[in-house]
Parts: sequence; structure tokens; C-alpha cells
Amino acid sequence: MIKIPNNNEHKPSYQEKIWHVVSMIPKGKVATYGQVAELAGLPQMARAVGRTLSKLPKDTELPWFRVINAKGKISFPVDSEAYLRQKDLLAEEDITLLNGKVNLKSHQWIP
Repeated sequence: MIKIPNNNEHKPSYQEKIWHVVSMIPKGKVATYGQVAELAGLPQMARAVGRTLSKLPKDTELPWFRVINAKGKISFPVDSEAYLRQKDLLAEEDITLLNGKVNLKSHQWIP
């Protein structure tokens, strides 16, 4: 039997897939850009995760700050306003940086 595509079916955009994964990261945990891309079904698209998150409105409720790079670091330039904001938001969830890094062994989200 041949399935006829339903034009009313909504296929999520890659941005929507990324937003969905980021929304699932629990409080007190972090995920890497590459991990978010993989979980969203977008392997090799870690940079797209960064671009997508950079376009979020300032007042977003999406926990964008829980996404860090593969080395456990915040990707913004150190001491920039964005870096300090992300660092503070992580600290509010008891995620601290030691030598500029999050301990991925204890804080990385494993779904």
C-alpha cells in the first residue's frame, strides 16, 4: 500500500528539533552542542545548534545556558557580558566552573 503524504502533517524544522532537545535538558545538567545535534537527529550539526541558540530572544524561557562546548567550556569570550550571564545562570543551578570548565562527568545530561 502506498502512503499518500498528508499536506497537513507538520515536519519540524531543524531549529524546532534543537529547541525541543534543549527544552529537555534538566535543571542542574548541561549538554554539549554536538550532543544536542545528535539527539535532535542532526549529526555533525553542532554549529547549527550554536547559530540557532544565538538567535533566541533575550527573554526566552528555553534553557540555552545549559548548552556548552565539548571541552566543558562556555563558548562566549571570557568576561564578555554573555559569558558572565551564562556563568551566573549555571551557578544558580549549582553548576560551577573550575578553571573555566564544567565538570562533564558530574553535570553532563545523559538522557
